[in-house]
Amino acid sequence: MATAFITGASGGIGRELAKIHARNGHNLILAARSGDRLNAIKRELEGAFAIRVDVIVIDLSEPGAAHRLFESAGGKDLQVDFLINNAGFGTFGMFAEAEIGKTEEMMRLNIEALTVLTRLVLPGMIARKSGRIMNIASTAAFQPGPLMAVYFASKAYVLRFSEAIANEVQGSGVRITAYCPAATQTGFQTAARMEDSRLVKNRKLDSAENVAEDAYKAMMRGKTVAIFGWINALLARSTGLFPSALVSKIARWMVERKS
Repeated sequence: MATAFITGASGGIGRELAKIHARNGHNLILAARSGDRLNAIKRELEGAFAIRVDVIVIDLSEPGAAHRLFESAGGKDLQVDFLINNAGFGTFGMFAEAEIGKTEEMMRLNIEALTVLTRLVLPGMIARKSGRIMNIASTAAFQPGPLMAVYFASKAYVLRFSEAIANEVQGSGVRITAYCPAATQTGFQTAARMEDSRLVKNRKLDSAENVAEDAYKAMMRGKTVAIFGWINALLARSTGLFPSALVSKIARWMVERKS
């Protein structure tokens, strides 16, 4: 029976991906900060499907947390068929005024934890000549992001990192996917304090369920880069046609709070 290892699995896209894998008969290793939510998902999915769900309560924004998570999940003996690096968060505001500790946590979670987990899991997949790794990036990865500078930059890292290692593992039986949703109905906007931004306010956002379904299909097809929705894809890909300064101005206008 295949096993899926999902970070940020207590809600949003991560939780919906856990449900999809469960429906497909995959055992689960779920990691997140909220033990109560993880255990509720464990009870729900084990009750509905003939699978095993292991939960690991951990804050991946802490130094060294990715190594601790890997060891808790099985270490060198860990065999997973699907690694989904979904955990991440963003903050809103001027970079020069940002809380430096929160910025460091964001970089550790969005970049370091994802990179370390990928590095620790990938060799086993290569040895078995089979596996899928999906790193959740964002349409933010395609442009600079004033007022969310570190978040946008972290997602650009996820995109380019995923593309690079996808090339490295060609022919190995392992496939790497960078999945890029736009703004989605999760707790992200509230956590980032951007409910009043033009990107969110009075807009119908994509549902986490629909995004997760599309992400799963993209991963199973082995797509290297996938963007949810053709309009989102068109907008993301078109940023390269315009001067960076103009793209930055537009991106700032979109994330600014509506007056």
